[in-house]
Amino acid sequence: MTKLNIKGNWKVIAGKLKQKYADLTDDDLLFAEGKEEELLGRLQKKLGKTKDEIRDEISKL
Repeated sequence: MTKLNIKGNWKVIAGKLKQKYADLTDDDLLFAEGKEEELLGRLQKKLGKTKDEIRDEISKL
């Protein structure tokens, strides 16, 4: 999977991620269309996971 697949409303997904990872901030989860790699980079740095792991987790939410 090369592109970030976001199902549904990003605010709902971001809320679920914040519940799971309490140390995430609104700035960490700021999503702008066309800036998927920037978002993944912030999450990768904060969570210590690979971009593929993060993509998989987001697609499951």
